[in-house]
Amino acid sequence: MNLTPDDAKAAARALRRSLAATDVAITHSRALEIVSQQLGFADWNTASAALSASRAGSGTGSGAAVPVLRILDEPLARGFYLDHLGFHVEWEHRFEPGMPLYLRVRRDETVLDLSEHHGDGTPGTAVWIPVADVAAFHTDISERPYRGLRPGIDRDAPGGPTVEVTDPFGNVLRFCEPAG
Repeated sequence: MNLTPDDAKAAARALRRSLAATDVAITHSRALEIVSQQLGFADWNTASAALSASRAGSGTGSGAAVPVLRILDEPLARGFYLDHLGFHVEWEHRFEPGMPLYLRVRRDETVLDLSEHHGDGTPGTAVWIPVADVAAFHTDISERPYRGLRPGIDRDAPGGPTVEVTDPFGNVLRFCEPAG
């Protein structure tokens, strides 16, 4: 099994939740250190570097790009990305209450960062997202309709059959089953 830093972070969150249920509180940082040691690493920095390098595989240390999409309304973004498209929240951050939200969402291997911060992303950005079965994806999102959207499958799209949806902020997501 090829673990990633995100897998280790998820394990740390699960550890914190489990301990909190027994009235034991630890910091996220401490949970990361414990998970790192359970995986055989001396500390989180070592684990993170090793897990990132094994994921990248190319020897350069680079990994998959994560698009940053601008959002302007948190409830609209959550309704669209979580409820309609079936993403789940990996993590979220605010510097303090009332400040802009920065949110990372994931669906399978697709990771998107959603940001209310001025200067992060440009509304109207297009993101091409590969899917294994565009018809199954279309069926899945059709079971959770979103007001005003009724996307179809464009079978003649460049690259392969595509379901294109536009989020409430003008960002275009092209879910494509790659041809060939």
